[in-house]
Amino acid sequence: MNREVLRIDPAAETERILHWMKQTVRGFRKQGGVVGISGGIDSSVCLALAVRAFGSERVVALLLPDKDSDPASEGLGRDLAAHYGVTPVLEPITPAAEGFGCYARRDEAIARVFPEYDAAAGYKAKIGLPSLLDGGLLNVFSVTIVTPQGEEKTARLGPREFAQIVAATNFKQRCRTNLLYYHAELRNFAVVGTPNKNERDQGFFVKYGDGGYDLAPIAHLYKTQVYELAAHLDVPEAIQTRTPTTDTYSAPSTQEEFFFRLPYETMDLLWYAQEHGYSAEETAAALDMSPEQVSDSYADFTRKSRTTEYLRAAPQDMAGLGVPVSETS
Repeated sequence: MNREVLRIDPAAETERILHWMKQTVRGFRKQGGVVGISGGIDSSVCLALAVRAFGSERVVALLLPDKDSDPASEGLGRDLAAHYGVTPVLEPITPAAEGFGCYARRDEAIARVFPEYDAAAGYKAKIGLPSLLDGGLLNVFSVTIVTPQGEEKTARLGPREFAQIVAATNFKQRCRTNLLYYHAELRNFAVVGTPNKNERDQGFFVKYGDGGYDLAPIAHLYKTQVYELAAHLDVPEAIQTRTPTTDTYSAPSTQEEFFFRLPYETMDLLWYAQEHGYSAEETAAALDMSPEQVSDSYADFTRKSRTTEYLRAAPQDMAGLGVPVSETS
């Protein structure tokens, strides 16, 4: 194995994806695509692909911020839409999220860990995981609060508090998906999902939230391969060089510290090596890591994939079992 193993031909891959997108949307009998854009690399690539596949006049780019979103995200999203000749539609989700109690439920759980936490007074918060490169396999989340004076405090999250914070925060993604489908149904368009392979296969998405879409053109690509497509598709440099963030919590949080626990360049190579049967020793030698670091990473990939299988599963029902036989027949 070598560090070039994930390199793709971005021009050929783009044409392959465009052909598939056109066929898929035509098969749905839809006329175009709706893409939620965030100023991140994945949604930017998906917008670029949608414009090439359907034409800018048949693509809707939705900006879906909430009160915790980085203000820079909207600006980058507007620049992106203009770059590809699309007029963006702004749909703030804060009122809907407040209606569901998203922020109140989340803040209640944080306050059980840090009683002084008060979002109305200017406190900010995020949750995250320790790096895999620091050793240890414990997938234990912590919560960090930032006081109005900028002081950070971190504590381990208990299962109850973690579940409540995540369940409440997931209202945001589900609100966004409702708006995507509103605009799609209004125009007889399809919803274009933005997950990459890392997010889909490791479960970094919300079921019936950002995991809800009609087609996902980059779900087979590692994150580093998405960056190759971005360069080919002329995604604005400011987006290509932006650190991937969750843009979900009020305190800044990268995707690495929130979920993946590894830099993308390292994670993708490790994951490829595991999927293709390379031993921890072989991979460690190729990537200048210790066998223990590789083994820990392999175990983390396996655990995340296994524990999030239900997110990727289709809804289950008993229709295939047939009509029950009456006891009196």
